[in-house]
Amino acid sequence: MAKTVEELASRWFPGKKLGDAEHRVLQSTAARRPLARDQNRHIADHAGFGERLADAIARIGGSWSFILSFLAFLLVWTLANTWLLTRDAFDPYPFIFLNLVLSMLAAIQAPVIMMSQNRQTERDRLDAAHDYEVNLKAEIEIMALHEKMDALRQSEIVAMHSEVRAIAERLERLETLMTGRKTAE
Repeated sequence: MAKTVEELASRWFPGKKLGDAEHRVLQSTAARRPLARDQNRHIADHAGFGERLADAIARIGGSWSFILSFLAFLLVWTLANTWLLTRDAFDPYPFIFLNLVLSMLAAIQAPVIMMSQNRQTERDRLDAAHDYEVNLKAEIEIMALHEKMDALRQSEIVAMHSEVRAIAERLERLETLMTGRKTAE
């Protein structure tokens, strides 16, 4: 029952020009092999050092533990420079050095987080394309199962029809035999 991709394409997509996704689905259907794969592992295997670093920085920078620890750092900084080191404060009240540090941190962190978001968007696109392929294959498999069930039902109906015909012929013979005996008596 092995079919080629062209046969399957003419059956399930008549008159439609197939894209790469449809072609991959039909190839896996013809070969009777699964189409699903672990997208996370595939993406992780192909990620470079910079991409992994951007993801780690975004994961840490967007966590509550980072926000709370950074808030604690800012409180310690301001308390140390306002009350503890009143005369010898290394960054007195307008906290110019702290502003510089925060600006540099924001200047570095924002593009890194954007890189991570772009990577996540690409991952979402790949996931959506993979979901489409898996759903399309499932739909094709379900339609094929429906066809098999219809063919089975049709063959059973034909078999039952021939059995009913044979029974009807036997009944007719019995009836002619019975009517022949009644007339002979």
